[in-house]
Amino acid sequence: MEFQGLTGNFTEANVEALAIAVFKGEKPSAADLKELDKLTGGQITSTLKSEEIKGDAGDVALLRFTPKGSVKASRLLLVGVGDQKDYKVSGIGVAAGTAARYLRKCNVKSFAFLPRFNGGEEVAREAVQGVITSQFELDKYKTKDKNDKSLSKFVVCVDGANASDLKKGIANGTAIGESINFTRDLANEPPNILHPTEMAARAMKMAKEVGLKCEVLDEAKMKKLGMGSLLSVSLGSEQPAKLIVLRYTPAKSTAKKGDLLALVGKGITFDTGGISLKPGEGMDAMKYDMSGGATVLGTMRAIGLLKPSIPVIGVVAAVENMPDGRASRPSDVVTAMNGKTIEILNTDAEGRLILADAVAYAEQQGATRIIDMATLTGAVIIALGDQNTGIMGNDQELVNEIIACGKEMGEGFWQLPLSAEYSKQIRSDIADIKNIGPRGKAGTIMGAVFIQEFVDKAKWAHLDIAGTAWSDGVKPHRAKGPTGVAIRSLLKVVERSQ
Repeated sequence: MEFQGLTGNFTEANVEALAIAVFKGEKPSAADLKELDKLTGGQITSTLKSEEIKGDAGDVALLRFTPKGSVKASRLLLVGVGDQKDYKVSGIGVAAGTAARYLRKCNVKSFAFLPRFNGGEEVAREAVQGVITSQFELDKYKTKDKNDKSLSKFVVCVDGANASDLKKGIANGTAIGESINFTRDLANEPPNILHPTEMAARAMKMAKEVGLKCEVLDEAKMKKLGMGSLLSVSLGSEQPAKLIVLRYTPAKSTAKKGDLLALVGKGITFDTGGISLKPGEGMDAMKYDMSGGATVLGTMRAIGLLKPSIPVIGVVAAVENMPDGRASRPSDVVTAMNGKTIEILNTDAEGRLILADAVAYAEQQGATRIIDMATLTGAVIIALGDQNTGIMGNDQELVNEIIACGKEMGEGFWQLPLSAEYSKQIRSDIADIKNIGPRGKAGTIMGAVFIQEFVDKAKWAHLDIAGTAWSDGVKPHRAKGPTGVAIRSLLKVVERSQ
């Protein structure tokens, strides 16, 4: 797709259609709408008065008109963005994506969008990212009825903006949007195609393309490092586990001496539950259990392209959890990398077992701040649904930073408590700790306090994305399926850390 930035009159863009943000309850007399109302023969006035579009986020109304003068487009799409006082930069991507998906259905190949938001680089970045992510579909393996309608050109219009700022924003928006779709594509892959070895291969290919260093630890190396917790999960699978390590080092670092941010992800490429077998109904969704790892890979891809001035390491534990004669049993005891012993009481609480060694490894590599992400618990879906990601951590400043970045990027994070009293509930009679807490009590928190046992001195935050990593329904700006949640927020954390 071709992307352009326009700083002048957006009606003069060489495109098939125009799209403009419309606020809730807006009057057609608004300055930005007057010229367009005249161009369309008063259709904006009649459309708003009839409340065909009320301006709520996701509302659209398509107007057709005869081009005049220098105007090339023959269609105008009004795109609702909600109350003007609540319109933030994160809403630009949603509106642009909504316009892109709607116009694509109308066989439009090119359009220009006026976000009606002051700025330059960030406006272009969000608009382009929104258009790119709007084009993702689940139909990769279809041979018939494939959605082959696509856009060829998108123009983002910011009147009076600096052309170089728009160019930079387009480049950054492309990097972020394509990285989000990279994550979504990984999460959407069938488990017979995306097993740990394939996930590692794709990580290595991606790293080479964007200038990251990539190392893949095999089971022999992990065994030598003492990763008994992680390796216990892969025992029942014919697919060997992999620990994927990505490193970004800036040409000139602005980080404080010794500071290293680590992003750690759960990459269970398929989760049967192991010996503690899951019910068959809904098990197909367990291909998404590597979404945390995919999020790390997508974020690191964007980092490699955006080139921030701080070093970042990405660690993904890629494992398949299957039941066979070698699989871990409830009541087995294993030893993790940091020497702690773990009583495995439920083999379906496997994500925390692989993250235990992954976060310990990240800290061993020098990480001073660790953010892990995982589709860890069904309990977080019960607590928060699909609107907020659960967040917990040992450092309130880091937790607050992630929450603030989420608000700026339109992603919700909701903090749950951690305390010594919760930690006591995973003490084992036979080993140091057990991998589950009391039945039916604080399941999300139990997963977090378990992972916390493997963080020594680093500042740490845990993101439980089980409810937000995929969507069961289509949204005006996005297909159903994997969402790529948290990538934009994590990139904002990196940006603020420079």
